[in-house]
Amino acid sequence: MSSSTSSSEPTAAWARFLRLLLLFAAVPAAIAYAFIALVDPWGMLPLSLPLRRETVTTNQRFSYPMIAQDPRFDSVVVGTSTSRLLRPAQLDELFGARFANLSMNSGTAWEQAQLLALFTRRHPAPRVVMVGLDKEWCESGPLRRLTPRPFPEWMYGGNPWRGYGEILNPFAAEEAGKQALAMLRLARPRYGRDGYADFLPNDARYDAARAAQSLVPPPAAPAAADPAFEFPQHALLAERLAALPAVTRAVLFFVPYHVSLQPRPGTLDEQRMEACRAAITRIAKARPGTALADFMIPSPITREDTHYWDPQHYRIGIAERLARGLAAAAEGHPSAEGDYVLLVPPVGH
Repeated sequence: MSSSTSSSEPTAAWARFLRLLLLFAAVPAAIAYAFIALVDPWGMLPLSLPLRRETVTTNQRFSYPMIAQDPRFDSVVVGTSTSRLLRPAQLDELFGARFANLSMNSGTAWEQAQLLALFTRRHPAPRVVMVGLDKEWCESGPLRRLTPRPFPEWMYGGNPWRGYGEILNPFAAEEAGKQALAMLRLARPRYGRDGYADFLPNDARYDAARAAQSLVPPPAAPAAADPAFEFPQHALLAERLAALPAVTRAVLFFVPYHVSLQPRPGTLDEQRMEACRAAITRIAKARPGTALADFMIPSPITREDTHYWDPQHYRIGIAERLARGLAAAAEGHPSAEGDYVLLVPPVGH
């Protein structure tokens, strides 16, 4: 009996130790989970503190869903960084609307379509939907969904309760801490409440000579005989446009790359771009009230080196000029300056 009793004592001690260990591990985890859930760093959970939230996460794929469902807005811009400098306040004045700019750095066409779907789900009858078209919309081959940047698909679906199973991780805890500091006005938001941020260096420090060094045409393959291009992402664009009500004005535009980045004549890139342009023109024509403007042409904007920081990113003054051109194109007016070609006028508006 004594031998049996003595052998059971260490087992009981180990069991007590494990219970205490689990308790000490569970309590901090529960506190961290409650903190994340109540602070709700991305403003996407059904139950959280009723406080004003800011955009605290650098990756716009996390920050923008909160803005996409904000009822203050009735219009939206989606695209990549080549559309990010369109200032919502200027667009509001030009279009008589309330814009959010939800253009994502290096956003794939699939990611842009998810963000647009979220916006239109929360705003069933938007006033204006604007899509900036660049190389992501003209990639041929299999559909590229994601980039190395994480994409939180749970934020874009129709079930916000799913988020409670996604937030117990170090990244969410870190972002909840940033959000708490922002709520206390101890930290600055990453982007404005309308999604806008000037991500370029101070324009006063613009160095024309340095910028010009990047404005060099990249190598290009020669044109091919009867090339075949597939653009699976175009089905996403057609689907999103078809889902818009007739009252919504849709404005599509090829962004103004510097001429050094535009496809050169006699190259495979030119053939691909022409096929892409023709396909998107057909999509735009199929939906009444849709305007399609092409700023990706040799023009007074794109020929001037001093308009650009690099081949893709123009300066602030050009962003304002682009916005004015988009407003004119949306009314069916050609460009007096030659800044764009109106490929599809907005028939029906």
